[in-house]
Amino acid sequence: METIKLSQLITWLEKTAAYMQENKTYLTELDSAIGDADHGFNMERGFQKVIGKIEELKQSKDASVLLKNTGMTLISSIGGASGPLYGTFFLQASMVLKDKNELTLEDLKSSFENGLKGIKSRGRATTGEKTMIDVLEPVVTTLITAVEQNLTISDALTNMLAAAEKGMKSTIDMLATKGRASYLGERSVGHQDPGATSSYFIVKALKESIN
Repeated sequence: METIKLSQLITWLEKTAAYMQENKTYLTELDSAIGDADHGFNMERGFQKVIGKIEELKQSKDASVLLKNTGMTLISSIGGASGPLYGTFFLQASMVLKDKNELTLEDLKSSFENGLKGIKSRGRATTGEKTMIDVLEPVVTTLITAVEQNLTISDALTNMLAAAEKGMKSTIDMLATKGRASYLGERSVGHQDPGATSSYFIVKALKESIN
């Protein structure tokens, strides 16, 4: 059976950190238009903290422990709303992976599904409100469909990334109704959401780590 190895999950975290570092200015520019102008620097700092623990994380033989530690690190090191939200995503994703040292497509679907539920519960947001959920919800929907259609992990990830990119771009024309951006009202329209963009980079890093 085709599976995702723990070493590939480690690579995922490393690639995510690299994307956040490379794009911290871009993410902060997006945030400066509709937020606090700190998203890129916060995400870069948080994932650098994760990478600082990477040798320790590599000792883990359990995907649940790996993602749980990632979530706890993000919560403790990222400022603003992003830390609790992304941290919750990884913590909730870890809860369905106990004692697993490799993941099936079903496992990946379940972890993202549980992570999304955690974010929606914590942020009290849904699709269409110009947030990271506009990326993560279609990603989860795509994974559910991939499991139903018995796709390969590679094909599932290709579809997942396409859904993430479409979701990210869809936020440009949305009116923000959650978070700091909601204070701008109509002026929030025409700007791509920084949280949706960082979520896209996380999904992109995952695909590149497994293909």
